[in-house]
Amino acid sequence: MSVGMSVQTAVVLAAGEGTRLRPLTRNRPKPMLPAANRPILEYVFDALVEAGIDEIAVVVGYKRDRVQDHFGPSYRGVSLEYVTQHKQLGSGHALLQARSAVSGPVLVVNGDRLIDGETVRSVIDHFETDPATPALAVLERQDASHYGAVDLRDGDLVSIVEKPETDEHRLINGGIYAFPETIFDEIEATPRADGELALTDTIARLIDRDRVRAVETDGMWVDATYPWDLLTVAREVLARGRVTETPSDERVWVADSAHVHEDATLQGPVVVGPDCEVAAGTVLGPHTALGDNVTVGANATVQNSVLDVDTRVDAGATLVDTITGQDVTLGVETVVPGGPADVQVNTDVFEDQDLGAVFADRARTRGNVSVSPGTLVGPSATLHSGVHAFGQIDEGAEVVR
Repeated sequence: MSVGMSVQTAVVLAAGEGTRLRPLTRNRPKPMLPAANRPILEYVFDALVEAGIDEIAVVVGYKRDRVQDHFGPSYRGVSLEYVTQHKQLGSGHALLQARSAVSGPVLVVNGDRLIDGETVRSVIDHFETDPATPALAVLERQDASHYGAVDLRDGDLVSIVEKPETDEHRLINGGIYAFPETIFDEIEATPRADGELALTDTIARLIDRDRVRAVETDGMWVDATYPWDLLTVAREVLARGRVTETPSDERVWVADSAHVHEDATLQGPVVVGPDCEVAAGTVLGPHTALGDNVTVGANATVQNSVLDVDTRVDAGATLVDTITGQDVTLGVETVVPGGPADVQVNTDVFEDQDLGAVFADRARTRGNVSVSPGTLVGPSATLHSGVHAFGQIDEGAEVVR
């Protein structure tokens, strides 16, 4: 094998919306939602940089300016090239958009799942032993129903089944692929299904005709399908200490520019991002992440929660199992007692989820508001003083007593 055949370029598929994560994805794509105190996509880029990738092409689409404005032209010294998928016509179609940005073999990853550099590296290393044959990461999951289930024989894929109906599957497609450059021709030769071109359809064709190798991995792999999954994602990130700030004792990370009052209590694991203000008498944590410039007023309690950038929590509020979008304001004595709850997402109801509430971007509560477990509050909605809120509250709604 010549050294020139090594994988230098990665394509990150980050064009999708993440409709099942509404109302949080109303103003930004799923890869930009918070994993603890940083966007999911940042962890994906970290994994690629740590694995030695030197060029990243990012396929953007839905709300693409949110990705480009955040990251700009490079990340940790690695250049980022943006290509646009104007219509969501499937993962294969998304990859085709990056064709001009790739020469030689290519690594392909999803931009909306947390992965680590070790896993990426293992796929690259496996691929480079035989650079003519695709390789993909495979991992074990108790529930394969949301993913592509795979069957293996002697380390090769035998089949790939999208969202299997039965529960006999334990191995799933991890969405980390290494391909020879011929993958682009293979995608173009794949028939479209319902107008879409799925990468997995191309892989199924490759399995039938040739071979696709599986790289079994047990590295970090965390996916958020529904809003409450962001709480699980934050737990994973905090448990692994994968936050940017320097670790301190008791798994408490506080950014240098944050100001935490000496009479506040931080129970790890907890991360307090840059420019945050935490007032006296407040109890933060465990399992809590504050993004940049979050303000928490006196005597508030925040646990098992993810508060995104520019969120303001006023004095005496209690938040359990709560997720906020950006620029949310929760007034004095707002009470979210936490889950479990039955949560309605669009028309589907999910039973017994540990979710207090979701407040999408720019949502407001005025004060003395109580919120039933499992409530989803749309962007720019306002809950006025004394309201008891429950269920799904529409974007821009004004809820009064």
